[in-house]
Amino acid sequence: MNTDIENLFKDKVLGHPAGLFVLFFTEMWERFSYYGMRALLVLFFTASLLDDGWGWPREWAFAIFGTYTSLVYLSTMVGGYFADNVIGIRKAVVVGALLMTLGHACMAVETSFFIYSGLGLLVIGSGFFKPNMTSIISEMYKGKEEKKDGAYTIFYMGVNAGAFLGILLCGYLGEKIGWSWGFGVAGIFMLFGLLQFWLAQGIFGEIGKEPKNKNVDVIDELTSDEKEVEAGRNPFTGGQKVLIAIASLLGMLWIFNDPISKISEGKYNVFPFEIAGLSGSTIAILLAFVIFIILLAIRIPKYTPVLRDRMLAVVFFAFVTIFFWAIFEQSPSSLTVFAKDYTNRVLEGDAGFIFKIVNSLMTIIPLGIISWVLYLLFKKTFAKYALSNIFLALSFVIIWFIAIWMLNEEFQKDSAEIPASWFSVLNSLYIITLAPLFSKWWESKYNPNANMKWAIGMGLLGLGMAVIAIGAGGIEPGAKTASVSIIWLILVYLFHTMGELCVSPVALSYVSKLVPGRMIAFMFGIWYLAVAIGMKLAGVFAESSEAIAQEKGLSSFFWLLTFISFGLAVLSAVLYPVIKKLMHGVK
Repeated sequence: MNTDIENLFKDKVLGHPAGLFVLFFTEMWERFSYYGMRALLVLFFTASLLDDGWGWPREWAFAIFGTYTSLVYLSTMVGGYFADNVIGIRKAVVVGALLMTLGHACMAVETSFFIYSGLGLLVIGSGFFKPNMTSIISEMYKGKEEKKDGAYTIFYMGVNAGAFLGILLCGYLGEKIGWSWGFGVAGIFMLFGLLQFWLAQGIFGEIGKEPKNKNVDVIDELTSDEKEVEAGRNPFTGGQKVLIAIASLLGMLWIFNDPISKISEGKYNVFPFEIAGLSGSTIAILLAFVIFIILLAIRIPKYTPVLRDRMLAVVFFAFVTIFFWAIFEQSPSSLTVFAKDYTNRVLEGDAGFIFKIVNSLMTIIPLGIISWVLYLLFKKTFAKYALSNIFLALSFVIIWFIAIWMLNEEFQKDSAEIPASWFSVLNSLYIITLAPLFSKWWESKYNPNANMKWAIGMGLLGLGMAVIAIGAGGIEPGAKTASVSIIWLILVYLFHTMGELCVSPVALSYVSKLVPGRMIAFMFGIWYLAVAIGMKLAGVFAESSEAIAQEKGLSSFFWLLTFISFGLAVLSAVLYPVIKKLMHGVK
C-alpha cells in the first residue's frame, strides 16, 4: 500500500483529498484566464480603431485565432515530455502558470509587440500547464480507482466553472470598459491560481516532485493480452523519422505562415509560389498530409493483428474528432461575430428585466456554490497552508466585487445590451447542468457503443448548425449587420454542448483502452495532434465564412457545416460493425 497516497486521503473535502480542491481552484483560475481572454480575442482584432480595436478584416482574426488555439494543443506534447523527463509535473505546472501570467500581462498592453509576445507566452505556458494537472490527479488516485471517476467529475466542474466566470466577467469588462481590463483581469486571476498552488504544494507529498523514470521496464506488470500486444512493438526507422520531421516542419510552417502571410498582405510568405492553381501554402499542407498517410500505411500493418486493428479504430475516431472540433470551435470565431454583428442583443422592457434577473442568478448561484467549497477547503487546510488560502480568499473577494459591480451597473440601465461574448458562457452552463444526466446515461443499460457516441455527437453538432442556418436565413448576401433573435444562439449552444458531452469526455478514455501501456503517451500525442488540426481547421472554416457570406449569404456557410456534421454522423453509425470488429472486445 502506498503510504504517501494514503496520507493524502486523511484530510477529506466532500469525500476526496483536500489536494484535489487545490487542483480544482488552480485549474479554475487557469480556465478563467484562458477562456476569458479567448472570448475577447476575435472581438478585439475586428473592433474598429474608434472602439480601440485593431480594425482587422475578419479573415485575419480567424486565421491568427486558429493558429493560436492549434498551437495550444500542439504545445502539450512538448510540455508533457519536459514534465516527465526533465523537471517533474509540479514544476511544469508552476512554470506554465508563470508564463501564462506574463502572457496575459503582455496582452493588456495592446501594442503589436506585446500582443504577439503575450500569445506566444500563453501557448508555451499552456503546454507546460495543461497536460500536467490531470497527471497529478492520476498519481493521487493510484490504487483508488473506484474514486477516480468522481475526482475527474469534480475537476471537470472546476474547468467549466472557470470557463463560465472567465467569459462572463472578462468578456463584460473587455467589451464594456476596455480591452485591457478584460485581458488584464484574466492575468490577475492566473497569478492567484499560481500563488495558491505554489504555496500549497506540500499537500501533494512526493507526487509529481521529480521526473518520472522512463527506463522502468513494465512488461512484467502487464496482462497476458497486453504482453501479446507489446510483443509487436514497431520502433521507428531512420527513414520514418525523417518523414516525420518533414511532415512536422511543413505542418508547423503552414500553421505560422497562414496568419503571417495574410496579415502582412503577402509581404512575408514562406510559400510564395503557385502550382496548377494551388497556392504554395495549400501544396505544403497537402504534402504534409500525404506524408502522414504514407507513414500510417507503412507502420500500422507491421503491428500484431489485434494492435493493428485497434490503431485503425483510433485513426477513425481521430478523423471524426478533427471535424468535430473544427465545427464546434466556431463558437469563439464565426458564432461570436454572428452574435456581435447579426444578432439583436438589445432587450427592452420586460425582456430586458428578465435577462437581468437570469444573468444575476447565473452569476450569483455558481459563485455561491464555489465559495462554499472554498470554505470547506479552508476548514481542512488553513492551519497548514494559511498563505495559500489567504491568496485564494483574496481572489474570491475580488471576483465577488467585480460580479456585484457588473450586475449593479446593468440594473441601472433602462434596457439590457447582451455582450457578444456572453453567449459563449452558455456552453459551460449547459455542461454543468447536463453532465450528470449524460453520466447517468453512460452508466445505464442504454449506454451507446463508441461509434454511436460519435454519431450522436456529430448529429447534435449538425442539428445546432441547422438551427443557426435557419436563423440566418433572412440575412442577405453581403450584409454587414442584421437583427436576428437571440433564441437561435441559445439553441445552437444547447445542441453543441450535448454533442460535446457525447464526444469529448469519452475520447481519451477510448484511446487509453485501445492501445497498450507503452504507447499511451505516443497515442495521446497523436490524439492532441488531431485536436490541434481541428482547431486550426476551425479557423480555416471561419475564414471561408466571409467569402461564402458575400456570395451566397451567411446561412449557406452554416448549412455547409450542417451537411458535413450529418455526413460524419451517418458514416460513424454505418461503420459500427466494422469498428466494433477492429476494437476486439473493447467497450
